[in-house]
Amino acid sequence: MLLPIRPAPGRPVRSRSLGAVAVTVPAIATLLLTTTTAHANAATQTNAATQTNAAHPRAALTQVSADPYTDSQAQHRTEVEPDTFSFGTTIVSAFQVGRVSGGGSSNIGFATSSDGGATWTRGFLPGITGNAGGPYGQASDASVAYDARHNVWLISSLGIRSSSVDVLTSRSTDGGRTWSNPVTTATGSLDKNWIVCDNTASSPYYGNCYTEYDVTSSFDALRMKTSSDGGATWGPARATGGSATGLGGQPVVRPNGTVVVPYLSTNDQIRAFRSTDGGANWSSTVLVSRVSHHAAAGDLREEALPTAEVDGAGTVYVAWSDCRFRSGCASNDIVVAMSTSETTWSAPIRVPIDATTSAVDHFVPGLGVDPSSAGTSARLALTYYYYPTANCTASTCQLDVGYVSSVNGGASWSTATQLAGPMSLAWLPNTSQGRMFGDYISTSVRAGGNAYPVVPIGHAPSGSTYDLGMYAPAGGLAVTGGTVRR
Repeated sequence: MLLPIRPAPGRPVRSRSLGAVAVTVPAIATLLLTTTTAHANAATQTNAATQTNAAHPRAALTQVSADPYTDSQAQHRTEVEPDTFSFGTTIVSAFQVGRVSGGGSSNIGFATSSDGGATWTRGFLPGITGNAGGPYGQASDASVAYDARHNVWLISSLGIRSSSVDVLTSRSTDGGRTWSNPVTTATGSLDKNWIVCDNTASSPYYGNCYTEYDVTSSFDALRMKTSSDGGATWGPARATGGSATGLGGQPVVRPNGTVVVPYLSTNDQIRAFRSTDGGANWSSTVLVSRVSHHAAAGDLREEALPTAEVDGAGTVYVAWSDCRFRSGCASNDIVVAMSTSETTWSAPIRVPIDATTSAVDHFVPGLGVDPSSAGTSARLALTYYYYPTANCTASTCQLDVGYVSSVNGGASWSTATQLAGPMSLAWLPNTSQGRMFGDYISTSVRAGGNAYPVVPIGHAPSGSTYDLGMYAPAGGLAVTGGTVRR
């Protein structure tokens, strides 16, 4: 088992995600929960109820999923680490359900809206863990994509067992309402997978899908695989030029078919590599920026993993938490770097959520970009977690969720909105790397429409049973922009 690595001030955390730590499964973990079925197809249900956070009624929130499991290996009821993707009127999110302290979760859950976020169905992926008829002890690291050419939704995840940690791909051909048993995409000691598809009809590689992951047994060596049949089969694993190492890569596809993959390197940098030939070859990496990172107080599990998106003209945006603008690296801002050339990047800009003299610490951003917008009119939406006071302890830290947006490519931003909180850290499940709501979150922006983050929000536990589920803003969040400049 890998132990947590705590950074010195001003240095990023380079801990493992622990999605990739194999855990021996107690026999009870293979039993099916009596209140759910072995297959997600029979477990979906509509949930359109709206709940407003009682502590700070700043946003109407719809609970889109809750942990139904009871296996003894996990901390219930918990859901952590969501990803989202939107295409047309459909929004799909996927996340861990029933977090296991030593790594992974009881299963992967999903929440799907087919009417632009008005109502949601929810369920749990079949064929991965014993809770849903699969061979794996735990599941982790869900990522969502849509393949427009083949009309298939994809959820990439990790299947964890004592002999391996494999990358899996679950497929849906009915708009994300039901899902197949997973396709094995890659096997070994793997971690921090991510998936994306080329959805530009004029691209020479339209319909290609790309999965990124790292090989923990080879010092986090980065690997890419390509599918040209809607995720049903996957080609050979390919390394970058120079055999780069790192984790947390998030591939995005430009309209010309070039795939750009920003990631966190093992030497405290955000770097990126690309493919211009549909994944047949991958370039050597280029520097996006060095990272200065303030480790969040209270033994909270977080690090400077990047979140990446691309606009309609091909500008790539990557955001992460960084303390370079704060005196003494006392807390983090969210910063954004951009590239239009695929090989060179702008200097990071600070998202002006509050003054650099404030006590607020911001971390774990989820960046969304309207794919129908571009350049100086690009519509950006940013969800993030934060402490109002960075200098806190495990018993005094207050965890909140915030949101800001821009309608001019990040030149100026709206005033920040608090979506939820405050939450106590004791409301979050524990891991060997600290209390956890997720190593990443996600925000998706519908073309010409609102932003839809799906985020874990906690309430006070009842005894040893948590109350941490997945929530989405009712009707989405307006991308309004504003006059707040960095």
